[in-house]
Amino acid sequence: MQIFLIAGEASGDRLGAALMAGLSELLEDQVDFLGVGGPLMQAEGMQSLFPMDELSVMGLAEILPKYRQLKRRIAQTADAALAAKPDVIISIDSPDFCLRVAKLVKAVSNIRTVHYVAPSVWAWREGRAAKMAKVIDHVLALLPFEPPLMEAAGMECSFVGHPVVSEPQASAAEATLFRAKHRMGQGKTLLVLPGSRRGEVSRLAPTFGTVLSDVVAQTPDLNVVIPTTSNVTDLVREQVAGWPVQPIVMDPRGIDPAIYKLEKAAAFAAADAALAASGTVSLELAAAATPMVIAYDMNWLSRIIISRMLKVDTVTLVNLVSDTRTIPEFIGKDCQPERIAPAVLKVLEGARGQQEAMELTMQRLGRGGQRPGLRAAHAVLRGMGVQV
Repeated sequence: MQIFLIAGEASGDRLGAALMAGLSELLEDQVDFLGVGGPLMQAEGMQSLFPMDELSVMGLAEILPKYRQLKRRIAQTADAALAAKPDVIISIDSPDFCLRVAKLVKAVSNIRTVHYVAPSVWAWREGRAAKMAKVIDHVLALLPFEPPLMEAAGMECSFVGHPVVSEPQASAAEATLFRAKHRMGQGKTLLVLPGSRRGEVSRLAPTFGTVLSDVVAQTPDLNVVIPTTSNVTDLVREQVAGWPVQPIVMDPRGIDPAIYKLEKAAAFAAADAALAASGTVSLELAAAATPMVIAYDMNWLSRIIISRMLKVDTVTLVNLVSDTRTIPEFIGKDCQPERIAPAVLKVLEGARGQQEAMELTMQRLGRGGQRPGLRAAHAVLRGMGVQV
């Protein structure tokens, strides 16, 4: 069997790798993978058409300067898919890119299309589901309340859970070793996670640095750890050079991805709290039971447009899945250091309510059941009529 996959950012690369592992297991390695993916998908057997990092842009204003280049990559990807004539095309998140590829493919073929990650129509732009139904046959949903919304738009939809629930978590002993390795002493530890896209890091790092000025003033022995993705490591180092405390910047380059994954898990386990950008990372933190504060801002134009379309009062996934509002968040115009710093200090002191919300989130996302990558693989093959 031949499967063409497309991922455009780090979170999609993780989803794709887990799905590929599940497909390889069910098909007993009688499968070839083609398409676009990052290091994790490449480790599962894909040779990417071009570097996935080229697609890791977000926000209307950020996409415009790169539109011509992205348009060429859309055409290149669609042409490669049509030439390969795969049994199925699986696009993963990155809808601005992936759905344009699917549209070109569907215009001249009947190749089955699956999209992994339902559009967040519960949050904004509900018309996206109907538009997507024109080019997508089957949706794999990460959140349990999404299938009815997709089915109402005319697509098959399977809730497959989120791979974060089956990610290995570090033990207390591994957390202790991490602290000893980095000579962190007895002070509290704050994870700082300014995003996996260059635009995010450039916008958030200065704000986070100012937040730390206030936090360090009241927590002088604070340790700060920043896990990075390979595409932003150098940028992170540049941005933190003037921070009031020099963080431990974790660099994944030149390290086996599996080893870095374990090191990152140990960092999460060693942390007392986290200051993070909005997105999938909130679920990673919840899986590790690490209390958090979420802060995020966009280009001013994107902020204005999206704020007018937003249908929910929170964008933090832990809040949404658990039906609570225990995770403090500072989004858009609220992403101000003087507002964020007190919340970080409070969470460093303790966040009992967050623990309950994080545990409930993991339960609702499928922790304890079949791992989501395998569940997603079953859904893909079942939709194709393949019995395994």
